[in-house]
Amino acid sequence: MGKEYTEISDRIQNWITRQHMFFVSTAPSAADGLVNCSPKGLDCLRVLGPKEIAYADTGGSGIETVAHLKDNGRITLMMCSFEGPPMIYRFYGTGVPIEPHEKHFAELLERFPPLPTVRNFIRIKVHKIMDSCGYGVPMYEFRKHRDSLTNYFNNQSAEDILEYRRTRNARSLDGLPGLQSADADS
Repeated sequence: MGKEYTEISDRIQNWITRQHMFFVSTAPSAADGLVNCSPKGLDCLRVLGPKEIAYADTGGSGIETVAHLKDNGRITLMMCSFEGPPMIYRFYGTGVPIEPHEKHFAELLERFPPLPTVRNFIRIKVHKIMDSCGYGVPMYEFRKHRDSLTNYFNNQSAEDILEYRRTRNARSLDGLPGLQSADADS
């Protein structure tokens, strides 16, 4: 059985900074709703305090995380070490999406390195942290972050990106509301 923590210690934060990816899981309130699990890479995660983390959502094909958080706020982040000693941490909490038109967007943007685009942030109040051994997680050697997302956005106009968000990020697969406003971009 893993250990339970009530906050992100310096030791856990240092471990987090050495990881190159994490996974985000959310689910809608409806019993027949689709559970979402998304991998996240790039340097898009920050510890904001002992019980708070945020990540820059650089976009993708869907808007499930935003829609699910607007529905019920439940979120879990999972990180596992692919290099070094085996370890898994799960961060259970409640999250809120922060879109470009909202008050704290610019403040959060300053805490992150330049990213190809940021359509919103996910800010999470962590209620519980659980670790586990990670013995079954394979070892992989990190080579680099992919440049595919940067290349894609470099070939899109601002209008193309806004149109994509209006048409593809307005509703989740279950029909829940997604991005409220697609009229601003970082």
